[in-house]
Amino acid sequence: MYLITVEGGDGSGKGEAVRLLASIAKRFAFPNVHLTHEPRRHSELGKLALRAVSVGDRTPLEEAGLFAADRIDHSHTWIKPRLAKGDLVISDRNIHSSLIYQGVVGNLGLEQVALMNGAAMIPDLVIWIDCDPAKAMKRIQSGTLRMTDNKHEYFETTEIQTKIRAGFKSILSGEIETPPPFDRCTVVGPILNESGLDELERKLSKELRTFFNRRPDPLNVDLDQVDRNLLESLTEGVQIQRRLPGAPVKHLSLLEDWLDGKSPHQWMEIAESEWNETRAIKADVPARPIAHATWAVLGTLSLTDTTDVPSLHGQLGPVRSVTKRHTQRIVKWLEQERWIHRQQSHVPFAEAQMFKLRKSRLGYGRLCLAMWPLRAALASWRRAKPQSDWANALSEILNESEDKRPPPAIRRATKAVLDRLELISSGHANCPVPENETELMIWWAMEPPQ
Repeated sequence: MYLITVEGGDGSGKGEAVRLLASIAKRFAFPNVHLTHEPRRHSELGKLALRAVSVGDRTPLEEAGLFAADRIDHSHTWIKPRLAKGDLVISDRNIHSSLIYQGVVGNLGLEQVALMNGAAMIPDLVIWIDCDPAKAMKRIQSGTLRMTDNKHEYFETTEIQTKIRAGFKSILSGEIETPPPFDRCTVVGPILNESGLDELERKLSKELRTFFNRRPDPLNVDLDQVDRNLLESLTEGVQIQRRLPGAPVKHLSLLEDWLDGKSPHQWMEIAESEWNETRAIKADVPARPIAHATWAVLGTLSLTDTTDVPSLHGQLGPVRSVTKRHTQRIVKWLEQERWIHRQQSHVPFAEAQMFKLRKSRLGYGRLCLAMWPLRAALASWRRAKPQSDWANALSEILNESEDKRPPPAIRRATKAVLDRLELISSGHANCPVPENETELMIWWAMEPPQ
């Protein structure tokens, strides 16, 4: 889902930072964490770019062209497919290296380099690792970073590295404006890497946690499409578990009748009436069942058979992510309130407790997944109208009038809800999925077909 790039001068310790970031990132709810680097040493385009900076016989324009060709190919054949699956990609160098090395040191200009790379992925987060050039050159010359002489690059001199450091400072600190589209990156740093690894890890952990807690929309892939891809894999997994030889591929109770004869607005009323706000606050969980963390846990449980907390946390994915500690608290609360029940583990010597969403709560859990893109709008509506009937919620959020149209964000979220219902069905047996806003409002508010 996110592309994180690590930038800095040669010998600054980018490789160490990448390895530490990978270890830290595995604590968060990404399906996978991938490491990569630019230019690529295993691609023909990358080899040409590496040769250019090793030999130094190309013009800055030729160098920039080789790096851009490798980066664009890397972006669309390797990075973007992984981002679309919700994975995290961490790259040692990316576009900002080209902006500095060819744009500043090579005097090609930032605008020219940015234009050449315009079709590449945009880093969501840029982590700037800094180090005194004299110390960096000692690392390189001592063999700490260069195990063989044939990896020497023409800009590995203290003079050029000082210029490179100044270039990173001017661009990544905002002194010089970064050309579009790369002005949309979040940049953190400089993170000084002149102490021990423990100190570097502490700084990186703080920056990564701050970025993930903000939940920014990814720059290269559609947020809801990422989550739908993860939900699709969950539904396929449950279908395989539940399917018997010769049975239909889609089990009726799993994907067709999850509303259990109730309308969506009725499930909202049931959840609200059975969620004790006083006990929830005392247990340090959301006071209302429509909170992000609650919907994330209940929705994910509705597509899993039996699971433990560590597995559940991993299945949340980056869009519905909740901290592991908060996931534990919510699961404990849900068991106490009889929304879920404990299952016997059939895995020998397994210590983690296994849980399953009660069938009587399945409809609300699945509704959390279906309506996820409109969760914030529904929560805002409830705060503004605490006594109103849930049957009116969707029509009041979506209805157009002569002087007012729903904002673009609401229209996009509505389209995403329709796409999700295509994935998990209308919830009523033999009832088609809504195809537009009008049909969605009817589906939400009307009594279900008998």
